[in-house]
Amino acid sequence: MIILSAAEIEKTLTMESAIVACKDALGYHAKGEATVPLRVNVPVEAHQGQALFMPASVPAADSLGIKIVSVYPNNVAQGLPAVPAQVIMMNPRTGLVTAMLEGTSLTRIRTGAVQGAATDVLARPDANIGALIGTGGQASGQLEAMLTVRDLELVKVMDVDFARAQAFASAESTRLSRFGTRIQAVETSAEAVQDADIITAVTISKTAVFDAELIKPGAHVNGMGSYTPEMSEIPQALVRSAGLVAIDTADALAESGDLINPINAGQLSAEDCVPLGEIINGVRPGRQSEEEITFFECVGSAVLDVVCGQRVLEQAEAQGMGQNIQI
Repeated sequence: MIILSAAEIEKTLTMESAIVACKDALGYHAKGEATVPLRVNVPVEAHQGQALFMPASVPAADSLGIKIVSVYPNNVAQGLPAVPAQVIMMNPRTGLVTAMLEGTSLTRIRTGAVQGAATDVLARPDANIGALIGTGGQASGQLEAMLTVRDLELVKVMDVDFARAQAFASAESTRLSRFGTRIQAVETSAEAVQDADIITAVTISKTAVFDAELIKPGAHVNGMGSYTPEMSEIPQALVRSAGLVAIDTADALAESGDLINPINAGQLSAEDCVPLGEIINGVRPGRQSEEEITFFECVGSAVLDVVCGQRVLEQAEAQGMGQNIQI
């Protein structure tokens, strides 16, 4: 069995390769070529935590595995990660465990990559200005994905903590200098989304984080933060007015307040929401005009983790990376 660290994950899974993997994963899922059982959530009330188990099998990608992710807010006080994760990969022919991957870095990259896949498929090719709302743990992957698929001149970054937005913009300007994009912190969401061609929200907000009226025709919007019915970072008016609403999988219809609220209000139907994999596969159309507003909602799926995990494992084996252990 191979154990791969966070540093090794970063070396073996580039954003470009992760975006390709996510497109493949959603394409397989849309064709019914993946088995993804419902995730199991185990509350650990004595320690104010919970553990989630997310398995998937993707025969077309020769992939079988499970992501184990825990949410323990009290870990922060102990200097430990609040959301530790591991991805365990298995040989689909024998059932033997082949690898354990550090899951936090893998999740950050693949969460950015699935947004990058959607942005690549749905955003206008001539997109020039981006907006990123939220600068938490997933934000760096979101920003890198946007820059990977579109040649953006400027990305405006906003957070409820302006100082954190400034620090993020400074750090990412250095890390992502190869793109030549100006990354600018702004104080309000209105400043961020004004004139933006691509808007990505990655927050845990329970209320809309920007005004739908400020979104210009032809923009593409990504909702990446809402993963419970209570969370709703995207304004209902935006979802209602979008010419195309795409989702990562049907799980988004049951888990994201961004979709549940407008559906319950009669402003949207489940049938209006198109799996991104169907667009990737050419079964359903994508953007229909330069003026159309497109929207992508993502709650995540183990199919993404397992396919990305398999790509990591293949690269690690080719490069001789990882620690081999016998159990």
